[in-house]
Amino acid sequence: MQAKETVFADLVQGRAQQFQVPLYQRTYSWKEKQLRQLWSDILEQAELIEHGEKASTHFLGSVVLAPSPQNEATFPRWLVVDGQQRLTTLSLALAAIRDHIKDAEPDEAERIGEEYLINKRKGGTDRLRLLPTQADRSQFAAHISGPLSEQPADGGGLAAAYAFFRRKLAGASDPAAPRNVFRIEQAITSRLTLVAVTADRGDNVHRIFESLNNTGLKLSQADLLRNYLFMRLPTRGEHVYETHWLPLQGSLSNEELEQLMWLQLVLGGDDRVRRQDLYAVQQQRFDKGEVSEEEIEAYIGELHRRARLFRRLLRPEEEPDTSVRARLRRLDAWQAQVTYPALMLLLDLRERGELDSPDTARAMSYVESFLVRRMICRVPTNNLNRIFQAVPAQLPLDLPVAEGLRQLLSADNRFWPADDELRDKIRTAPFYQFGRWDQRRMVLQRLEESYEHPEPVDFAAAQLTIEHIMPQSPGDEWIRMLDEETADGESPEDLHSRLQHTLGNLTLTAVNSELSNHPFDRKQGLLRGSHLEMNRRVAATDRWGAEEILARADELADRAIALWPAPLRGAGRAERSRDWQLAHQVLAALPHGMWTSYGDLAAFLGSGAQAVGNHLAGTAGVVNAYRVLTSEGKVSDGFRWTAPEEGGDVRSRLIADGIRFTVHGAADPAQRLTAGDLALLVTEDNDQADGEDTAQRPPGGEGEETRAARFFRLLAADDSPETVRAVRALFDHWEELGGWIGYGAGRVTTSAFLMLGEAGAPGRGIWPLTLYPGGGRGGTAEVVFKYLAAREPFTDRALRAEFLGRLNDLDGIDIREGKLELRPNVRLSLLENDRNRELLAGALAWFRDRWESRDTA
Repeated sequence: MQAKETVFADLVQGRAQQFQVPLYQRTYSWKEKQLRQLWSDILEQAELIEHGEKASTHFLGSVVLAPSPQNEATFPRWLVVDGQQRLTTLSLALAAIRDHIKDAEPDEAERIGEEYLINKRKGGTDRLRLLPTQADRSQFAAHISGPLSEQPADGGGLAAAYAFFRRKLAGASDPAAPRNVFRIEQAITSRLTLVAVTADRGDNVHRIFESLNNTGLKLSQADLLRNYLFMRLPTRGEHVYETHWLPLQGSLSNEELEQLMWLQLVLGGDDRVRRQDLYAVQQQRFDKGEVSEEEIEAYIGELHRRARLFRRLLRPEEEPDTSVRARLRRLDAWQAQVTYPALMLLLDLRERGELDSPDTARAMSYVESFLVRRMICRVPTNNLNRIFQAVPAQLPLDLPVAEGLRQLLSADNRFWPADDELRDKIRTAPFYQFGRWDQRRMVLQRLEESYEHPEPVDFAAAQLTIEHIMPQSPGDEWIRMLDEETADGESPEDLHSRLQHTLGNLTLTAVNSELSNHPFDRKQGLLRGSHLEMNRRVAATDRWGAEEILARADELADRAIALWPAPLRGAGRAERSRDWQLAHQVLAALPHGMWTSYGDLAAFLGSGAQAVGNHLAGTAGVVNAYRVLTSEGKVSDGFRWTAPEEGGDVRSRLIADGIRFTVHGAADPAQRLTAGDLALLVTEDNDQADGEDTAQRPPGGEGEETRAARFFRLLAADDSPETVRAVRALFDHWEELGGWIGYGAGRVTTSAFLMLGEAGAPGRGIWPLTLYPGGGRGGTAEVVFKYLAAREPFTDRALRAEFLGRLNDLDGIDIREGKLELRPNVRLSLLENDRNRELLAGALAWFRDRWESRDTA
């Protein structure tokens, strides 16, 4: 292997040769941001040339080359293992210069083409000095060899880059200085330095590629794995690329492809692999022993086959069977991506002939029931990933597939609520305050559909919202009615608070604002005219008090039990015991000054508080076990040190760890971490769930409703007009500061991001707050400390702490420093206060200033 510094001219000039971009490489992906930076560097070098300065060149990056299997002694061919984005961009820039001057100086234009772009005496693809990957080849050839008139109207990234340079060259042309363009050419060809790493046939070029993959656009796990696989296909790469990879790449986005690759591992029985470890895990598997080209081809072929199945999860309308399609649509509406391992397994087994469509639909009904019953019964969702990722590895082999899945999900430690618990929670639990808005709406929709009305509602077209029949803010008439039903010292206000959010008091309607807080007799008329059967039944009653709400809850419970199958009784526990290592991991990650309870830890694990207590009491060496307290913030009576060398007074240890105590001897509840907080401590920051990929600038229009309009509609449905106006004012102020508002891509629910810079470019875009409509509980602003902790300059904890302090100046905000690695949220209603708005404006201006000065600090 040899490494040397070079420039573009020295690399590509001379005898006829070709630089081949392997088939496995991603297509051309530089955007205007990268092009603008390159153009700025080129102009800087051109200016230095004009002033006669020769020393200060610009380092552009590395190029890793390996001998091509098609290499010939008289016509050297090189594989571009790394650096294809740079070489392609420089070639397009030179093509743009050639075309810019060809009318005025045709000889110079021809020289540029022959020196840098083509092999004059070669034909076909050999004529190109740079041969891009197959998907880009025709577009690139059209720009290098012409004619451009044969290009499609949308030429993608290559055409955009070429047009960028033509535009910039036109702007840089100066009739008084006609040689400017040749200084630009000289800057490109001889002032942008490269490190060329040239490998011999025996060198592991992929290892070199991995070590140098730190410039340009970061490669995804799917990119890395694709590159690795095709490097292992020296003779069959072309065939596999055309037969499997191109169709696969065309049917899924890169993000979807990465998810499919992860699912392929999970379907193979790996129930612990994380998506961010996909490449490393798969590489280790292929590096074991001698893996043939046929085996790698078989793996890619399986990806191609399963892509057709995976698309049905993403786009249920592609599923041919009516019953399976209906279930996939409901799970898609539920946003149940967590169930993909189980759903892919079912579709895969059906395609292999081990399952028919009716049994596939029945198995999916168990998955739907598992999610819905847990949501109604308020079971925490934090362990769903582990439950469904384990399905392929744990599915019983001695039962039919559908029954095996039902048995697996029925295990005691899966917490699939039985009929009695479901009925009780429908009667008593505040359904309106748990789960996501779209999930609550889907439950009510399915209950309405169970009446099998002869003229069913088109729910896709109907603009239905969730309505409280007995209003959230009852007038005197409602209170007088409730007063007739109170008992045992309960006030009518207490009774209202207990029943208002239960499922028996909720319905769907398109006239939410008209129903509002009116007395029941006025609501009756509106509900009687509804096309929904559940509303007609409510309207048929004479009054609407506690007795009617509970009676309706019992009726809906009967329907829910029929709709969503119950778990099997006596299924026992799943084969694999609970991963207590996760408990140890999260306790070790407890921030200074924070504690948690046995119940919180149990909810995070999907366990019981007693089991957690028993494990901690009987396991030596668990870091921070003494910081697990009772829900009241007290040291458990049964707590004992598990090792003699620990010992000492527990309260003294807690105080040394920054835990404060109230006058009643309880740990400060403000320092308590909930189950949701614990989950954030051990999960990786995921940009896909945040702003860089989901936040988009609001377009001029998006069908019937823009994302911005959807955000404010959902916000207004749950918050006061004063809060909505305050949020609009916040957005206006943020834009005055130079930021922009990005809106989440959710099809039903949405979010808003206070963005700086550009989304989607690593290290470039950033946001301090994410805003969410309340979905029944009031809108919130999430302070994304966990995300900021990995972004400069806020990797400096002191800066995050200063931002926290500025936020804590607002009345009603008291976020503890222990949450600087988490995502605490505050109520948007706090912005109704004039002083709070001023203080937040100052905090955001400070945030912007810190970010903009990051490169000069």
